[in-house]
Amino acid sequence: MRRQILTSIVMLLTITVVLGFGYPLVVTGLAAVGFDQQANGSLVYRDGKLVGSSLLGQGFSDASGNPLPRYFQPRPSAAGVGYDASASGASNLGPSNPLLIGFVPGVNTVGLDGDSSATNPFATRADPSCVPTDPKGNPVTSPTSGQRYARGPGGSYVCDPDTIPERAIAYRQLNGLEAGAPVPVDAVTASGSGLDPGISIANALDQVPRVARARHLPESVVIQLVSRANQGRQLGFLGEPTVNVLDLNLALDRIR
Repeated sequence: MRRQILTSIVMLLTITVVLGFGYPLVVTGLAAVGFDQQANGSLVYRDGKLVGSSLLGQGFSDASGNPLPRYFQPRPSAAGVGYDASASGASNLGPSNPLLIGFVPGVNTVGLDGDSSATNPFATRADPSCVPTDPKGNPVTSPTSGQRYARGPGGSYVCDPDTIPERAIAYRQLNGLEAGAPVPVDAVTASGSGLDPGISIANALDQVPRVARARHLPESVVIQLVSRANQGRQLGFLGEPTVNVLDLNLALDRIR
């Protein structure tokens, strides 16, 4: 009995030292020697000032949270309030969840009385799939009798801005696209981590005219920057070609 207890204690101490201290120190040392930039967060500096990380997405907006027209915008983020590295994660919503696709007649619509409805009673002219918000701005996905809703100046419902239909509307308005114009999927959905730094080529090209106008640059010049920033597919065959938004915006700032 004593021998078994002693053996167990020795094994516990050995494994603790080897795996709890030795292994992390070896891995950290190898990372510092062979992958110093990546091990330290792939931080990007400009004129000696930290401007971000090439591995983590970030927003390019003003103090009120509005996207800055002179910069390419990243995809939506479900990490905290947006690109919060301490809250990485996806929304994990089901394909018929109104917080994702809005209220779609025949799929997930609910009437003002809470019963199933063949139409969306909250539809607005701009957004037939509108999910209304309460006066505090919270989306209402389970309407009940007596529920209060936020209303706009014209009396229509105020829609939750984080549904795909609303994000598509905002994307078209920001980039001067026609109503109903196709929208790249990464422009309206968050990534699995909520921290992806890249956008698709289609997303970047949609934003070119806006950025060019805001910076008084020829569109051809901005398109060339997008082409140079094309990172291709991972390992040459995985996924789709992407553009690192931070790298692209820094290249723009170097021009004007």
